[in-house]
Amino acid sequence: MTWFSFAGRVWDRVEKTCLHLPIVLNTILVFSITAEVSYLVLVEAPLQPDQKKTQWSTVWKTLHLLVQYFMLGNITWNASLFLKTNPSIQGVFLGSEGMAQGWRYCYTCETHTPPRCSHCYDCKVCVLRRDHHCVFFGQCVGFLNYRYFLSCLLFMWTGLLYAVVMNAEVFIIILKEGVTLHSILLLLMPWIMLVSGQVTARAFAFAFIADTCVLGFLLVAAFLFFHLFLLLRGQTTREWYSIRRPYNLGLLGNLRHGLGTRWYICWLCPLIPSPLPGDGIHFQVTGLLEPDPNRSR
Repeated sequence: MTWFSFAGRVWDRVEKTCLHLPIVLNTILVFSITAEVSYLVLVEAPLQPDQKKTQWSTVWKTLHLLVQYFMLGNITWNASLFLKTNPSIQGVFLGSEGMAQGWRYCYTCETHTPPRCSHCYDCKVCVLRRDHHCVFFGQCVGFLNYRYFLSCLLFMWTGLLYAVVMNAEVFIIILKEGVTLHSILLLLMPWIMLVSGQVTARAFAFAFIADTCVLGFLLVAAFLFFHLFLLLRGQTTREWYSIRRPYNLGLLGNLRHGLGTRWYICWLCPLIPSPLPGDGIHFQVTGLLEPDPNRSR
């Protein structure tokens, strides 16, 4: 019995560590890419030797660094607010007199839950207007933190696009050979080129980070545009599987209910207040909540 108790404690500790591991890895990745791009701006650029000590060089580098750290600040701030904002039903008075169609009973939480609310077995709680459980942050995306999640994706996508452009331009110049078979193989298979002795460790480092930026850019772009698509349709990821859109309020209405009353500017900075018009419990219904039995598919 003692052994099983010890094994259980060890497993709980491993599980908690694994939950925070994606956040740690993402943090290291974001700051590593930022440091690498800062190095490109300060040391490797401008590319022409006769421009390195001109006044334009200083202005150019300053502008690049300001833009770069503006994006980094927005990524980290939005991610921090996303993690601090609890989208669950904990501490929320759900009431019982207003229950209507769409309410369900959660046997795990032992309470009635409103429409668009569902239980997350990772967070071990029901989440208001639950979209999905984000494995990269280790937390659910729901009614209260959706704005920060989407803004974080936007600035990650913008920052990775910036990093891809910077790496592509400087990487080719560093090789001093242009786009050749050697440079293409280095970008596609940096580890093999390093082990075989075809490139230096410095060239490998630039190639590896460039590859990471490209893969990260494609991944974040897929998530970002998919969620923008859902936002404009007034849907969550769970509701996307259905052909119905009972909560579709039109383009402007969906933007307001997803990002708040200042949806047109709140994405610039997480400190800009943008109150959500709803409460995450009651939603305006504009279509069928359940399939029409008289309608043939």
